Amino acid sequence: MRAHLILGPTVLAVLSVAALAQPLSGPPADPQLKFSTPAPAGVATADKVETRLGTLNFFDGFPDKASAEKLFDNVDFQRAVQAYLLAIPAVSQVANRNAFKSFGPPNTVVPIFEQLLDSRGLVLTGNNDTVYSWTWIDVSKGPLVLEVPPKVLGTVNDMWQRWVIDVGITGPDKGAGGKYLFLPPGHKGAVPKGYHVVRSPTFGLWVPWRSFLVDGDPKPGVEAVKKFTKIYPLADAAKAHPPLTFVNMSGKPFNTIYPADYAFWELLNQVVQEEPADSLDPVQLGFFQSIGIRKGKPFAPDERMKKILTEAAAVGDATARANLFHTRAKDAYYYADSNWQRGFTGGFKFQTEPGVLNLDAANFYYFLAILVTPAMEKELIGKGSQYAWTARDAKGNPLDGGKTYRLRMPANVPVKDFWSVIVYSDQTRSMIQTDQRSPAVGSQTKGLQVNADGSIDVWFGPKAPPGMENNWVQTVPGRGWNTVLRMYGALEPWFNKTWRPGEIELQP
Repeated sequence: MRAHLILGPTVLAVLSVAALAQPLSGPPADPQLKFSTPAPAGVATADKVETRLGTLNFFDGFPDKASAEKLFDNVDFQRAVQAYLLAIPAVSQVANRNAFKSFGPPNTVVPIFEQLLDSRGLVLTGNNDTVYSWTWIDVSKGPLVLEVPPKVLGTVNDMWQRWVIDVGITGPDKGAGGKYLFLPPGHKGAVPKGYHVVRSPTFGLWVPWRSFLVDGDPKPGVEAVKKFTKIYPLADAAKAHPPLTFVNMSGKPFNTIYPADYAFWELLNQVVQEEPADSLDPVQLGFFQSIGIRKGKPFAPDERMKKILTEAAAVGDATARANLFHTRAKDAYYYADSNWQRGFTGGFKFQTEPGVLNLDAANFYYFLAILVTPAMEKELIGKGSQYAWTARDAKGNPLDGGKTYRLRMPANVPVKDFWSVIVYSDQTRSMIQTDQRSPAVGSQTKGLQVNADGSIDVWFGPKAPPGMENNWVQTVPGRGWNTVLRMYGALEPWFNKTWRPGEIELQP
């Protein structure tokens, strides 16, 4: 009787790997040694290796001290640059929050732009179309209730600037207003009924919303926000609540934009120290830890590391600018023959496929803008908002503040609510500062000139064309600019591309 050998899956896997192993053929590496084998290609390193770091020296594969120091400087620098790019959303959040702390702590203050945001405020791609309310809450001391006013369009982002939930029109209250109960990370207590319950991954939360103009007047929306907005601990739900402090930010100079120097790292350290370690993935935390930012530990880099971090911040900022103004991905554009780009490539999570982050798409957005929500990228017919961005004219050249351009909006702009075009500085990504309070033109602009065929021309340049003052955005010679087209309540022709905006045409 012949015996049979039965191989289990583990043995078969080993044999399969062995069959694919690199075969060694040819003369032995050292014929004088009994067990010497041929040298595998690509395994050993030369005694001298020429690289972009200079010459690296080895003794039989062992790097000398100078080479090792050079390589460690390089890996620290590389990790710092990647840490910078990964940290932009969080550092942008904390810079934003810190800008308003002088008015009072979270849970007590609601900055509101009663006469709209204007160019004195440095806010990443902020708009003057709607009334912003800029609420910061902190659940580190326990569950918190936020009463949201009716008829607002808003969202909630955590301290890593990730979407948590929408409030208002696209949220569970559907624009009727309502009570939202925010539970801190890891909360295990009982959850009462009667609330829209939100389990927060971080202690800090940003809750911006927009109320709309009524016949061009912001006052009704402002009054509703002041009347209905309340913030209080869940434990005090049955008690009288102290009034919130509403601060009118319109016309005030302030800055919410994060720095691109060494101070960037100090702000990142602030977020890491304040938020739960498990609120972020291990890879990003690993990058931060590798450059000296670790929860529960002091951030105290030596002079060598300070120098590396300072340079890495400059290179990180430069890389983000290259990624913004020289986008390489074809699917970042709305149309094949156009310079209009999407704000979101790969959805509001910036993914090439489920679970895979599109690093350039995320960096593009977070360097340019703030706030993420599905309502700004999903096809919600007649709800939410849609965005198109460009920094180039029809021929692909950068937009120049010393030249005159025209953008033609074809007739029947497909929006339920309104549209606008706002101009931003290439430096700050905030509204460009000129003699105009608000560098914008849109369907809410008073005195907007409409062509005989129903199309509308928007003009950009140092001077307005005769008779086009209401259709004109002033620009400054010697300065670059970019613009965002906003579509509030976009309709089907926007999504199916049967209607599209013109390109920005340089005028003779």
